[in-house]
Amino acid sequence: MRAFYDSKSKTIDDRGIRELFEEQTKYKAWLKIEAALAKAQAEAGFIPEQAALDIEQSAKVENIDFEEMDRIYREIGHGFVPFLKVLVKACPEDSGKYVHYGITTQNVQQSGQLYVMKQIHDKFMLLSGQILKNLSKLAAEHADTVMPGRTHGRHATPITYGYKVSAWISEFIDSIERLRESEKRVFRVMMGGAVGTFSTMPEVGPKVQARVAELLGMYPMDVPSRSINTHKLEYMMNLSLLGNVCHKMAEEVYQTSLEEIAEVAEGFKEGTVGSSTMPHKINPKLAKGIIANSQKLYSLPGVGSYSAVRPYEGDSSQYMLFDGLMEEALQLMTEILLRAEELTRTLQINKERMLENALRNKGLDNSEYVMMEMAKKLGKDNAHSLVYDIAIKTAAYGEDFYTNLKANDLIDEKYDDKELKDLIDPRSYTGLASQLAKEASKRAEKLSEELL
Repeated sequence: MRAFYDSKSKTIDDRGIRELFEEQTKYKAWLKIEAALAKAQAEAGFIPEQAALDIEQSAKVENIDFEEMDRIYREIGHGFVPFLKVLVKACPEDSGKYVHYGITTQNVQQSGQLYVMKQIHDKFMLLSGQILKNLSKLAAEHADTVMPGRTHGRHATPITYGYKVSAWISEFIDSIERLRESEKRVFRVMMGGAVGTFSTMPEVGPKVQARVAELLGMYPMDVPSRSINTHKLEYMMNLSLLGNVCHKMAEEVYQTSLEEIAEVAEGFKEGTVGSSTMPHKINPKLAKGIIANSQKLYSLPGVGSYSAVRPYEGDSSQYMLFDGLMEEALQLMTEILLRAEELTRTLQINKERMLENALRNKGLDNSEYVMMEMAKKLGKDNAHSLVYDIAIKTAAYGEDFYTNLKANDLIDEKYDDKELKDLIDPRSYTGLASQLAKEASKRAEKLSEELL
């Protein structure tokens, strides 16, 4: 088991991603690459044009004898040659001899892997666009929804929920931009042959490789060495960073949906069971799935880094490990993004509880506001000392902040009752939270439109 699956995996709409992990998808990619290679070689005058046409016509999954391929595999013990043999057999005899002409196994396997990855990547971008659309809506709708800001697990100064979402948007956009910017480095075709030097077709090799890349909607490698792996490692790391943002959102939902806080809740469908023994249980299914799969995803780039440094011009021990890691990373990311999309779309926001929590300390969270107002008269350091003494006395002994502020002659002289109550009202001290939320919402909406 690569990704962590649960009951939600059975019911969530996978947007057609999971079928891209099936064996048939891999074989279709190999066939597409062999057909593209033949076409490019024919255009370059390296093989007969008719051969390329025949290979393209024959390179269809319905023409492949998979039982025969399995029999040959058991006989010769090579992971790719059996596929070639049945493809050659599917072609007219005179054309079949030009199948896989002048290249090596890894050229097709790696290019095929990256071709499928690109299809999955495109699905990820669509999902990410939907997530950004959901976040944009949350940030805009709750730009002025006041709640406690928290640092070190304790109340800090007030914020709005839209502002909290704006931080997620900022990191999410950064992660998407990293992935999009890396496309030209990641999704590359290699057709350099055994060690990447185009030894079998030096006159036309680079031209053929560039044309194959064009036909596949990909990019050619500058140096088609089988030992180059940092582009794949980069993609895995970028997935981890995107997963990290989703993880952060999920952790916030997981923690703030606790009954004691109750500021948000996952969308709930009546009939969903949370426990075999506790009938009342409503668990954060989406959040916990994101958390578990993200934590596993983080471990993969480190292992991939060890795999990527195998010496010389090619080593199957490297491919065997790295290919498995990449597929695992993609499956984990699939589960993360599917859950993140539903989570951000169906999240329930309890505005009343957020305000109630912001008011819980009876204005103490606005101590900075009081300090900055007093600093205009006393200076920052003196104002800090003054308000600190009052705030700590209030917090330590459970006293009333307003009463203790009024008891100070300097403060009582400066503010009447209404002014002082306004000063310690959390709704009066959210800074630019609303503005930042609205600006982030617009950025998210703009990128979402590009991705969808």
